[in-house]
Amino acid sequence: MKANEPTTSRSTEDRRQVKARRTRDALAEAAVALVLERGLGDVTVEAIAERADVTRRTFSRHFAGKEDAALDFTRADGARINAALRERPAAEPPLLAYRRAVAEWLADRDTPGWHHRPQLRELYAAVDREPALFAAYERIRVDAQDESVRIIAERLGTDPARDIRPEVVVGAAAGVLTAAMRTWARGDGSDAEDLALLVAGAYDALIGEAARSAATSDPAIRE
Repeated sequence: MKANEPTTSRSTEDRRQVKARRTRDALAEAAVALVLERGLGDVTVEAIAERADVTRRTFSRHFAGKEDAALDFTRADGARINAALRERPAAEPPLLAYRRAVAEWLADRDTPGWHHRPQLRELYAAVDREPALFAAYERIRVDAQDESVRIIAERLGTDPARDIRPEVVVGAAAGVLTAAMRTWARGDGSDAEDLALLVAGAYDALIGEAARSAATSDPAIRE
């Protein structure tokens, strides 16, 4: 009996994690639906909990507020990009590694990102309109980028507190992704494939502009 206890314990823990994940996803989906139906100002935490068929207390175990619940998809996708970034070959230059991690996330059909889901393009557009949503999005974005900086620093074998390169790489790479997503969200009739093309074009633009700047830079700037 004792020999089976670790397996039983892990199975119980796995079931709890699956249940918690499903509850969190149900709350996030309810938050998205209500924000798009009513607008953020007319949505309450109680309404989200009721739509997900859980208690207000259960909501509070998962999220700090309605904005965090509605934008939980961005947190999950940021974590997936960082997971892909960790798995990139060590010999890849950091900017290329980040770009390919993003491409991997965009192309993943087994666990589709938010851009593949119905109505979430409209939610992303709402981030620009709703100051509270924008503030929550910025907090999530900064957290994800901080983790990206740590990953890039490890790849470079450097301390990000003393070496600016990880911050520069992530700031540029994540900025390109954000610009492409905002352009995509403001467009009409764009689908997930259009977003992938926009992202690829945005990275090409960044690399092209950097190459032109390097070729024509004023030596006095470096002094």
